[in-house]
Amino acid sequence: MTEPLLVDRTDAVVTLTLNRPTAMNSLDVALKEALRETLAELEADRSCRAVVLAGAGGSFSAGQDLREHVQTLEAADADPLGTVRAHYNPIAARLANLPKPVIAAVRGMAAGAGASLAFLADFRIGGPKTRFLMAFAGVGLAADTGASWTLPRLVGHAKAVELLMLAEPVGAEDACRLGLLTRLVDDDEQVLPAAQELAARLAAGPTVAYGAIKRQLSIADAGTLADALAAEAQAQAICGATADHRSATMAFVNKQKPVFEGR
Repeated sequence: MTEPLLVDRTDAVVTLTLNRPTAMNSLDVALKEALRETLAELEADRSCRAVVLAGAGGSFSAGQDLREHVQTLEAADADPLGTVRAHYNPIAARLANLPKPVIAAVRGMAAGAGASLAFLADFRIGGPKTRFLMAFAGVGLAADTGASWTLPRLVGHAKAVELLMLAEPVGAEDACRLGLLTRLVDDDEQVLPAAQELAARLAAGPTVAYGAIKRQLSIADAGTLADALAAEAQAQAICGATADHRSATMAFVNKQKPVFEGR
């Protein structure tokens, strides 16, 4: 049986590949459960210092597997959208709060919950064929997998309304201009290598500080200046006690290149 999620480790970088290429990596229960559980494991794995999220074949992810969803809709005793609480919400929370950098290698189409997954990453790398489609309204649904939270932060409230309600595809160049992509490479074949190269760079950095930065920004987005200042004080107390901070400070004073160990 083919594994729905491939896990590859190269040094401190873990690449997670959604592996249903014949179904455009649409998200069925097996894939969602594998992703949810693997992210939980990586959160506590100190040997993992950066994560790349990719799709097998020519697509990132078409979102929810609608063929499977139809079966759920037709089952008399089923909760058709129970997957939001059981799968999508936990996955979104894990991705957003993972205390290490997450890079999405968005090759080809990212639609619905697939696009939402990409928007939860800290960085998104795309190529000429990258497309985003907030497809939810097209099947009579509202947003899920954190899109109502991530989209306004990436593109602003008005543009988020447009993308979600009109459900029109966004091409690579427009996605880069809007901030949906962090970087646009010239060749689709280079999307994953570029994402892994960035992940390797980040994995060699101050991982504890990266996690603290993510927490700071999350608090500041929703809070007051007082909330942000309190979060900054807490973060600096944590980072200031790390071996990375001490060794990097000494390296700076001695005009040497710092070496970070993520602790």
